[in-house]
Amino acid sequence: MKRKRTTAAEAPPVRVVIVTLDNHLSRVVNRAERSLRRQIPGLTLTLHAAANWPASPEALEQCHADIATADIVLVTMLFMEDHINAVLPALSARRDDCDAMICCMSASEVMQLTRMGRFSMEGEPSGPIALLKRLRGSSGGSRKAPGAQQLSVLRQLPRILRFIPGTAQDVRAYFLAMQYYLAGSDDNLTNLVRFLINRYAAGEREPLRGTMEADA
Repeated sequence: MKRKRTTAAEAPPVRVVIVTLDNHLSRVVNRAERSLRRQIPGLTLTLHAAANWPASPEALEQCHADIATADIVLVTMLFMEDHINAVLPALSARRDDCDAMICCMSASEVMQLTRMGRFSMEGEPSGPIALLKRLRGSSGGSRKAPGAQQLSVLRQLPRILRFIPGTAQDVRAYFLAMQYYLAGSDDNLTNLVRFLINRYAAGEREPLRGTMEADA
């Protein structure tokens, strides 16, 4: 019997929300959403830029609304106190109810909200946190380019962690997510969403877990 193709009306909603500093990836996000909906009809992918909030309370309100129902949340580049305070309560409220929350390249109070499977930034005194600290670069007098050093560590860690079972696999997923996002192309953002859904989809979305491949 030929399987009936799932329509958008039949597919479970998969809501992926990106909260970041500015709109520089907005067109990439729009193209990625169109591409992904061919494979995941129920998907919505939205980007919210903190730079818009001071001039547009409506934009911040919409961001809060999307976070409140998000299944996967990706937060990046939130360092300014005003930006953090504007969304931290909403992120904290959603953290334990979404499938995954990935917070990277942001202030510590934002980073601590990360939850991916068995990996949580909250209350981790060593191990994964020690690896994350290496990405900050040295605070000493070294003049070696910190960006090059951090990117080198970011590329190497997933190769090492792939051989360590347990929580390390979720830590590896965290670093791979950072790599996808930093690459910033249509393909990389599309594969980032595939990667996260494939690994962390839960609840009514759980049948999607393990069903899609993400290119390196």
